[in-house]
Order: sequence, then C-alpha cells, then structure tokens
Amino acid sequence: MKRNRFTSRKRISADATELSRLSIGLAESGSKLEDLFWQNRLGELVDKLFQNGDEDDFSGSLDRLFDTHAMAHDDLADTIESHAESCVLSHLGQDFDILLFAAPVLAWSRFSIPTVSIPKSTLQTLKVQLAAHVLAADARLALADYLYSPDQLPHSFVDTWQLMRRLGSDALAGKDLNVDASSMPETNRFLSDTRYLVGALAVRRGQALFHWNETEKSTRETALKEWLKQGGPSFEALLTGCAYEPLLADAYHAACRAADSASRPYSLNASVAFLQATLGQPAESLRAVIGAFHDKRLEEYRIGFGPKDGDVIYHGVVWPLLGIEDETTDIPGEIEATLRKGGLKDVVALDQQFPYEFCDDCGAPLYPNIDGDTVHAEMPEQNNAPSQTLH
Repeated sequence: MKRNRFTSRKRISADATELSRLSIGLAESGSKLEDLFWQNRLGELVDKLFQNGDEDDFSGSLDRLFDTHAMAHDDLADTIESHAESCVLSHLGQDFDILLFAAPVLAWSRFSIPTVSIPKSTLQTLKVQLAAHVLAADARLALADYLYSPDQLPHSFVDTWQLMRRLGSDALAGKDLNVDASSMPETNRFLSDTRYLVGALAVRRGQALFHWNETEKSTRETALKEWLKQGGPSFEALLTGCAYEPLLADAYHAACRAADSASRPYSLNASVAFLQATLGQPAESLRAVIGAFHDKRLEEYRIGFGPKDGDVIYHGVVWPLLGIEDETTDIPGEIEATLRKGGLKDVVALDQQFPYEFCDDCGAPLYPNIDGDTVHAEMPEQNNAPSQTLH
C-alpha cells in the first residue's frame, strides 16, 4: 500500500512520534522480556489510534521510520497489520479471537474478469468447504458476499480494521456481510488479475485458527489440495469465461502478499496462453525480452513479448519487486525459468538499466525490445483486444 510522504517533518503528531519511539525501542530490544514490554505499549497505542481513526499517524510514523530506521519501520508495520486484521471480542460472556482472512483467486481472461456479488447458495457452499478443509473445527465463520478486485479492497489500515470488526461481529452472530455492489468502485481491466474472497473467523480465546493448527496429519499443503478440489469448482460460476487458480486462505495481509507473489509467474503463463490463442501460433514462435527498470533504485522488471524474428512488442508484463528483493535477487533467472517451462525457447535478459518511464499519451508502461529500446506494446490488428499490460 503506497503512502504519501509528509512534506514537513515538523507537523508529525505527538502520537506518531510516540509510535516511532516505541517501534525503535522494540527494534533495539535485547531480550524477549523487553520485547514484550515494547510490544504491549505499542499495541495499546495502535489500538487507540484505530479507535480514533487516525490513519495519518500510522502513515506519518511509517514514512519517518522508512527513512531513518528500517527495523523499526518493519516492526511498526507488522504491529499495525496484526492489529488491523485481528482483535478480541466478547460474546455472551466469552472472549473470542477474531481474524480477518482472505482466500485469493488468480484469474485471467481475454474478456473482463468479473467482480460480482456471491449468491447465497454459492456463499454457503464456500463456507462449508472452508470449514471442512481450511479452518479449525470449532471456528465460527462469516464471509462478505462479494468477490473483490484489488482496487476494491480496503484502502487503509483503518478501513481494514473496520472491516475486520464488522465481519468478526457477524461471525459471532452467525450471519454474513452483505456488500452493496453498486457502491463498489469500478476496477481496472487487466488480462490477468486477482480476486479475493474475504471473511473473518472467530475462535475461543487461544484456540486453533486453522485446520493445520489442530493435527499433525494436516498441513498447509494438504489443506490447499482439498480446497482446490472441493472449493475450487464453486468459483466457476463467479468467474465466467476465466481460467482461474484458487490460493489457500490465510490471514488477510499474508494472503494478499502471497497473491502478489503468485500472480507474477501466473501472469507470465497467462500471457503465453493468451498470445498463442490470439495469434494462433505456438509458444516457440515468440520471444520474451526481460529488462530492469530503475528510478532511484531498481523498481521492477518488465517483459516484452513479440515475434522471435522481429523487434516489435505485442504484449507486456510488469514484474514488481516485493519485500526485500533488490538487484542481488536472481529475478531474471526466475522469470526465464517460468517462461521456458511455459514453452518459450527464445528468452533474452538485457544487462542495461532502463529508465522507469511510461507512455506520455496513455500512461502505459514501455517495454524492452531486442534492440534495447523501450517501446509501446501493440497487438496486431484484431477485434475486441484486451489490455496489453499484465500486473
């Protein structure tokens, strides 16, 4: 989630300053006992700011620590995320742990990838399969009856916290969250994208959350296998005209990061399949050119697809850096391995650094060609051509 930098450090609030101080204390702690001291005080302040809706204090402190103390920045981000996606609620005299979760679905289509309301019957089927294969046996569950695009997910930590509280209360009340589809913003159209099933689970304080917490016989891998087999078909009617791949449900922020990571190779495979279907040519007829694009530092890799006997680019994919990835990470090797596994034989990774530029007219990314130039991706003339950019 991108946040604007503060233009004046003098305007940072007292609470934002205290967030920074507590986070630095936690980052520099020398023992588990001291960790708990800082974590408790930091958690109390974060909870207070969520109650007050003080998103700017989170952003201001994170922005300052990003420039001055990387470890403290990460500790603060982890704490904010944790408190945005989980809490303790009381119900009928009993305390329950609440966790917001997401079940991402990777999808691609030559047509528009739907963002739709989920019919009650489908929602109930999804709940049954989640309960049977993913969640702990005693977990209570509420789902939002909408399949979200990335643009429609909560835009801030406070928005995420509010959604968690609403869904958590619904889980305890035994109902689901009705989403007004007409109020949802329009989503950007991409050939490959992610959709999210979002919900909350409630368990008695300190009890298991997921199936793999309960027994040694269950692992994340076995849970995913059963979720794909039993839960996957439920998305077919929601994603008409799409190829799709469900991912394992997990805590909200972890699931979103997993989807971001998995969507990168998925978008490459989708590109190859799309080009083969659209051009009526095998993968062996294509060339992929990989380029590293820099602003002040390496920002992303872009992959241009075109005919192996020419310098034009038909299609492009953006491969953003995630987490701690940088120039030392062998991302070009990962991209090349994915493309070759998908059937491409001509894959070229250019050594030069490309400027982080976009088309002046339409704002689309520019992609590298075999000559080392950055060009606009242009498909051959055809009807109903979708966007030429994948994310």
